[in-house]
Amino acid sequence: MTLVVRRVGAESAAAVHAVVRAAFGARPPLDPPADALAETPDSIGAALAAGGGLLATLEGHPVGALVMEADGRTVWLRRFGVVPSAQRLGVAGALVAEALSIADGDEVAVVAREELPATVDFWRGHGFVEPDQPDQPDQPGQPGRRSPYVELRRAVPRTHPAPDADAMRALGRLVGGLVRAGDLVVLSGELGAGKTTFTQGLGAGLGVRGDVTSPTFVIARVHPSLSGGPALVHADAYRLGGIDELDDLDLDASLDEAVTVVEWGTGIAEGLADSRLEVRIARSPTAVAEGELDPRTVTIVPVGPRWLGVEWP
Repeated sequence: MTLVVRRVGAESAAAVHAVVRAAFGARPPLDPPADALAETPDSIGAALAAGGGLLATLEGHPVGALVMEADGRTVWLRRFGVVPSAQRLGVAGALVAEALSIADGDEVAVVAREELPATVDFWRGHGFVEPDQPDQPDQPGQPGRRSPYVELRRAVPRTHPAPDADAMRALGRLVGGLVRAGDLVVLSGELGAGKTTFTQGLGAGLGVRGDVTSPTFVIARVHPSLSGGPALVHADAYRLGGIDELDDLDLDASLDEAVTVVEWGTGIAEGLADSRLEVRIARSPTAVAEGELDPRTVTIVPVGPRWLGVEWP
C-alpha cells in the first residue's frame, strides 16, 4: 500500500474533519469528552487556514490527520488521529516524522489524556517528554500535567548543509557554544563523513586545549578547558564492546563534568545520559559514487528534557 503524507490547508477541511471524527469517535468515552468531537468542518478549516496541517492517505483514501498551531517558538499538534482501519500500519509514525521535519519552531508539543496510557506511551516512544513545571494543586510532583491532561514536548531536529570542512567546523563551533558539562553528543556517519572535523569545531567552541584528532587508536582523549569550562572527552566507540567499557576507561575527567563526544556511538553511547544530541552526517549518494566527500548534510537531533527551552542560533 502507498502511504502519502502531505501538508494541507483549509481546502482539505472536510477530509481532515472526517478523519478526526472517525479517530476520536472510536476512542473510549472520556470525562470530560474530547474537544475534538465538537469540531466541525468550519472550525477545522479555520484552524488549517491559520497554521496548516497534515493529511495522510493510503491508496488515495484519507486515514490520518493533524492540525498545526504555532505559539511563539512552539508548534502544537492538535486533533492528531488515525482512523481505526489504518492503525498499526505506520500512519501515526509517518505523521509525527513529517511534522517534525516541517515544524517552524524550536519545539513540537502535544496534549494527551491520562486515561489513554497507550497514547502517552506512543508519544514517549517518539522522543516526547513531560517538561518540568511547577507542581499543580491537583497533581503535586507531576511535571507537565494538569489532570486529566498530559503535556509532552520534544525539540525539533535541525538540518544544515556542510559543503566543506570549514562549514563542518563552523557547525561544530555553533554546537560547542550550546553544550555544557554533562552533555552527550553522539556522532554517526560513514568513514570520512566528517565526524572528527565536526568535533574540532566543537572543541574550538568550548575553548579546549590540544589538537582534536581521531581517537580511533586511543579510544578516548580528554581535552581540558583553557578557560575554566568543561573538558571535552572525545571517544571512539567503534572498537568498544559496550558503553560500560567507556565508563571503565581511566579518564582524567568525569563524564558528569565534561562534554562527551562519541564517534560511532549510535546503539552504544545512548545509555550515558537521559538527554543527548544525535549528530547524523550524511554524504550525497552521487558524491560517494564519484569518490567525492562533498557535499554533506548534518542533521542534529536533540533528545531528552535537557534540550527543551534551548534557543538555537
